[in-house]
Amino acid sequence: MKHYEVEILDARTRDKLCFLDKVEPQATVADIKNLFSKSHPQWYPARQSLRLDPKGRSLKDEDVLQSLPVGTTATLYFRDLGAQISWVTVFLTEYAGPLLIYLLFYFRVPFLYGPRYDFTASRHRVVHLACCCHSFHYVKRLLETLFVHRFSHGTMPLRNIFKNCTYYWGFAAWMAYYINHPLYTPPAYGDDQVKLALAVFLFCQLGNFSIHVALRNLRPAGSKTRKIPYPTRNPFTWLFLLVSCPNYTYEVGSWIGFTIMTQCLPVALFSLVGFVQMAIWAQGKHRSYLREFRDYPPLRSPIVPFLL
Repeated sequence: MKHYEVEILDARTRDKLCFLDKVEPQATVADIKNLFSKSHPQWYPARQSLRLDPKGRSLKDEDVLQSLPVGTTATLYFRDLGAQISWVTVFLTEYAGPLLIYLLFYFRVPFLYGPRYDFTASRHRVVHLACCCHSFHYVKRLLETLFVHRFSHGTMPLRNIFKNCTYYWGFAAWMAYYINHPLYTPPAYGDDQVKLALAVFLFCQLGNFSIHVALRNLRPAGSKTRKIPYPTRNPFTWLFLLVSCPNYTYEVGSWIGFTIMTQCLPVALFSLVGFVQMAIWAQGKHRSYLREFRDYPPLRSPIVPFLL
């Protein structure tokens, strides 16, 4: 059985970083990363990006050496992805923050609204309902992170946690300040507006959870296999007939419901920014599906049926 020699160069300087001798043909990129990290412990596998071209795409961990377009002496180029942190840790941090921050404003802890309002309760029922909905949303996200989501990538750059937390925590504080403010004004159309908004919020929350479960069942534990998601017997998954990322569609719908319920400008802006970001993600995933699957359903849109 022939063996390979693997030369790893710095993608920027072209300096030789490592030379691996007698690498088995069945070795995966993940195996090569592990061997490389033995000579350079500061670059653990999750921090490495190996590619065939200095400016090319990163190779997948499951790619097999003998299947790559290389000779018996393979040259790979290394890029440092920077310090990494697990997706689970990032999600838990992102979601725990808004949950706790909102409750601080809801209970009106000292130094937020002035001494006369410390630990007082709002007289408006919608304020209490909004707190329940907001808390439910983030408790759901935390539980999904722990028990539902299966991540195709184990880590992400550490710097992202600061950016993400600024977004989630900052908006949570902004909207909570106004919704729980002693001078908060309830929705213009009263209980009818609140009831309609609550129905939209709960419907979309159930839909979002249903899609996450369907996506989990699509990928076996420990696998990175990608399949085309299709509707199941659960009616909430039928949105797969029209869009590629119905979890984002339902997520946006939930925040629209919360916006109608609270009639609060910061919530509306948070919904708008979230929609723009999720639309970008959805378009990227939609293009990925189209590239990967020739039989991908042609009528699907990324996030908004027939429009976007």
